[in-house]
Amino acid sequence: MARQLMQALDRAGYPVFLVSDWRTYDGKGNAETQQSLLDKAAWEVDRITQLFASKPPAIWFTYHCYYKAPDLIGPSVAKHFQIPYVIAEASRAKKRLGGPWNAFAQAAESAIDAADVLFAMTERDRFALDRDRTENQRVIDLPPFLDQSEFTTDRPARGDRPLNLLTVAMMREGVKTESYRNLAAALRHIKQPYHLTIIGDGTTRAEVEALFPQATFKGALDHEAVRLEYAKADLFVWPGVDEAYGMVYLEAQASGVPVVAEDHPGPRSVIAATLVPENDPAAFAAAIEGDHIDPCPYIADHHSIDRAASILRETLETVI
Repeated sequence: MARQLMQALDRAGYPVFLVSDWRTYDGKGNAETQQSLLDKAAWEVDRITQLFASKPPAIWFTYHCYYKAPDLIGPSVAKHFQIPYVIAEASRAKKRLGGPWNAFAQAAESAIDAADVLFAMTERDRFALDRDRTENQRVIDLPPFLDQSEFTTDRPARGDRPLNLLTVAMMREGVKTESYRNLAAALRHIKQPYHLTIIGDGTTRAEVEALFPQATFKGALDHEAVRLEYAKADLFVWPGVDEAYGMVYLEAQASGVPVVAEDHPGPRSVIAATLVPENDPAAFAAAIEGDHIDPCPYIADHHSIDRAASILRETLETVI
């Protein structure tokens, strides 16, 4: 999504410079890790302000600020140069204040409070952003998007062959493995011949392979290789338990591949088809074997990079 945002900003008339690849992330809730990164942030801020001392940027644009990975740079740089500060996909989590991520949760809340504009990419995030927005702060809807021209929509002829199902997802503990288990339960209800291809890797791969003994496992693939797999698929299947939204859903639909997913807030925001009730394997199987619409018009109308560029341009020209 970060790469797509850079392309959309450029298309909107705002050349983008990636000024830092410094990673501020604590996935374990370690207070020492958080404090160390907070201490180092000042050095990165100093480096960037010196880098742009003679020609400051027009705006600071941050993608994805939340309690595990707050923006420790942008607010200080924006204040130093007196330029607008914008965040796309900010997520508030005040319940994390006082817990293992307290320092980072505070930093994330402070950064979000400092933003002139918050681009909300999901309904779930929008609720808290609206509820807690500061005076004069704007919250603008920016649905997840992609460049549809990067994907081929030539579909394979089905004929008498088995249904080609495709899944693209990481393999790790938690909701990813839960989604794999839900998919396995659903496939046990399928009556027609099918073949499942799974792209992805991770710490729970052995468990996932045991769930799908007849599937073809491709492991982790680069973006181009994944696009080729979309072109072979008849249907993309992924329950999407607790997905933020899932770029794979957009990529599959941009390739003309219909999607079957459970009815969670993330998938609900990016999928053209009717979603399946949670934890209902028979309904999921029925959706796989049912009729499917062409998702390409939906992507073009609601999730295109041109639409995103227009939203960005109309918004940013009012703050710069």
